[in-house]
Amino acid sequence: MRTDIRRKHYSRATERTYLYWVRQYIYYHQKQHPNDLNNTHIEQFLNYLAVEKRSAGTTQAQALNAIVYLYREVLKTDVGDLDYLRNVRTFKNIPTVLSKEEVKQLFQYMRGTTKLMAALLYGAGLRINECVTLRVQDVDLALKTITIRNGKGQKARVIVIPNKLLKPIEQQLLRRKQLHVDDLNRGCGYVELPFALARKYKNAPTSFQWQYLFPPANVRFDKDTGENRRWYSSPRTLQKAIKKAVEFMDINKRVTAHTLRHSFATHLLDSGTDIRTIQELMGHKDVKTTMIYTHVLK
Repeated sequence: MRTDIRRKHYSRATERTYLYWVRQYIYYHQKQHPNDLNNTHIEQFLNYLAVEKRSAGTTQAQALNAIVYLYREVLKTDVGDLDYLRNVRTFKNIPTVLSKEEVKQLFQYMRGTTKLMAALLYGAGLRINECVTLRVQDVDLALKTITIRNGKGQKARVIVIPNKLLKPIEQQLLRRKQLHVDDLNRGCGYVELPFALARKYKNAPTSFQWQYLFPPANVRFDKDTGENRRWYSSPRTLQKAIKKAVEFMDINKRVTAHTLRHSFATHLLDSGTDIRTIQELMGHKDVKTTMIYTHVLK
């Protein structure tokens, strides 16, 4: 199943989620092979999630998608029509949004690289994974743009860098360049490349253009390649920095890294920006997803 998912270039997050639910499904049925199970067993597992685990409707739908993928794509087994199992009511949440004053206050309690990363979440509407995996070549200071190549659904998009962030990003690029030079002098400076680019371009793994813009403090040895690599900063590093800053603020809201992205879209809509433009900036496939921010303003 993992091989099939990677061949179709699904994201690693989808891979982890699908494999998790298939394992749970197999464990629930006492490790019987899925070929020996049928629709009734699938329904039993979903009932277990709903009744005993009290899982949300979205969680049940996620588990069902994983199981259906297993049967139809991997085992090539017809499990029939399962639409009756999808008729589950799901909670339609309205995202938490910070006011402009609250955003300013949040940034007053942040410092260094994590502050710049958080500013990109709010100033450019990046998802946290899109931010931490930015590479040097994705930033174009001359055109004042950032190209998102690791977006959700394997869709690339171009966003505008706010003027206030041009100088901080330029300084980050200079620091990153010096760190890369130091890594090369120590026999490090390697970076992971997507797909098979490392075989196609032999010098690319040590080139500055491919380096991650926001690296961690330490290099990590890759036993598969025998290289000391500089990976990208962990999303948890940014999440912890935001959480710590929120603790100093006098607000009763649950603020996460994604809250800054929600605030970006809502403040744009409030300022009169066209909904289609916001859809493009956010990287939403369907404008209905973007329309949720109109409910926030109401």
